[in-house]
Amino acid sequence: MLSVALAVVAVGGVTAGGTAFVRARAHSGTAAVSSAATTSASPSAGAGEEASVEPGTEPAVDRTALLGKAMSAVGVPSGAQVSAAVLAVDSGESVAYGNAAFDTASIVKVDILATLLLQAQDADRRLTATEKAYATKMIENSDNASATALWHTIGRADGLDAANKRFGLTATFGGEGELWGLTQTTATDQLALLQQVFLEGSELSAASRGYVRGLMESVEADQRWGVSAAAEGDSWALKNGWLPRSTTGLWDVNSIGRVTVGGTGYLVAVLSRGTRTQAEGIALVEAAARAAVSAFTGE
Repeated sequence: MLSVALAVVAVGGVTAGGTAFVRARAHSGTAAVSSAATTSASPSAGAGEEASVEPGTEPAVDRTALLGKAMSAVGVPSGAQVSAAVLAVDSGESVAYGNAAFDTASIVKVDILATLLLQAQDADRRLTATEKAYATKMIENSDNASATALWHTIGRADGLDAANKRFGLTATFGGEGELWGLTQTTATDQLALLQQVFLEGSELSAASRGYVRGLMESVEADQRWGVSAAAEGDSWALKNGWLPRSTTGLWDVNSIGRVTVGGTGYLVAVLSRGTRTQAEGIALVEAAARAAVSAFTGE
């Protein structure tokens, strides 16, 4: 399982102006690096004198402030909420905005496939031709019937929750009965899932990770929106989710995946709810994805 250091700043709300937090992931054989500031005042410094930096150290970049500032400029529609999390693959440093739980809608399909692959690994078997056909349609076309079939194969919520415990997800809970789209999750949990899919040290084998990534790189043309808005060209792999809530008429719109910017890979998860239309939700998610990556790129 991937090793992730503890958050160093508490999270807050999910509307524009909410609080962000940052954490750093320890690489194998190395200590976790905090994103807290490394500057300190000299004991003899007088009033008006600047704090000094310890010799040989560099001031830490305050990703929390950068993400909070970027998200405050996103322009969240009235009544809507958004949460985002991003990890820079090279450094392992991550930062998140908001900690509320959201409906997954169809992004849970990545989790369903990851669970299926983990169960197949445990049984020392390969996916059947039928399971592969369902997986392809579920990820590339976001086919709901295929998702329902595999939801039953994995044991529905119980199977998903058991796999997620091994994946290191702590705030994701499968939807009741057939309602896999109402699985509850957080942006930070989705970031943990993306690490399982895209990074080494995963519960999933290299072959399993490559299989999921390949499908996420091949979603049909009209679903190539979301976190891909933060990518350079076609350097992305993603899965989106969208769901109009019958009780309110408002939309859940989510996007998770990997993008490449300036030669660096980023894992990005954005969750939203409460927009009046799907198009408004897509615009919000794309703006939040660009804001999340800007906490590292400054752009």
